[in-house]
Amino acid sequence: MDDAARARDAAREALADVEPEQLREALDARIGDAAVTPGVLALVTARALEPAVDLGDVADRAAGVQLIYEGLRLTRTVAHDEPWVTAATAAADIDADMDILAADVLVSRGFSLLACTDAARPAVDVVRAFGRDQTLRDREGTDAETAAELDRNLEVDAMELAVVAGTTAVGGDPPAELLEYARDLAADCDGEFPPAGRALPEATANRIADISERAVSATDR
Repeated sequence: MDDAARARDAAREALADVEPEQLREALDARIGDAAVTPGVLALVTARALEPAVDLGDVADRAAGVQLIYEGLRLTRTVAHDEPWVTAATAAADIDADMDILAADVLVSRGFSLLACTDAARPAVDVVRAFGRDQTLRDREGTDAETAAELDRNLEVDAMELAVVAGTTAVGGDPPAELLEYARDLAADCDGEFPPAGRALPEATANRIADISERAVSATDR
């Protein structure tokens, strides 16, 4: 099983008991179409640092990162579209309500998967930062360039969280250079992760391993 499939399957499994059925099906469809780049990065990070790691043990962390990101991304979309203002029909209004409910479920399930890990506090920080950024974005006078930059922070924060989740899964903390690399990966995506069939550059794992080795060597000195 490749990393994208593993991350996607773990995210779907975390949502398998959601009721009612209509909501569960909507969530499953959303995960099926999602770019799972954050979840994949968590898996790639853990394996790059510890090649013998059982990725089955890391999959829940990857799913937690993915679900939090997907929930916040959906929240951002709904907030920008303001469907309750622009909706022309009652059905469209109901769809918007369903999206908000779905976003809440995604984030809460993501938190539950990370709650007992060293990535729990960073996950809280991601949500808080998202709230601050969107509040600043909505202030009167915010120009388009600033608004776009504030929006892109979510992708940056999600990639940092992925690195934290993957690193702590094998018993370590990410060095500053590794967090910087996560930010660079997010910047390369320019606010939109690759489509569902693609995730990360092939050299990502080697780069993560190299960064980790240099950090360990520096510590030993």
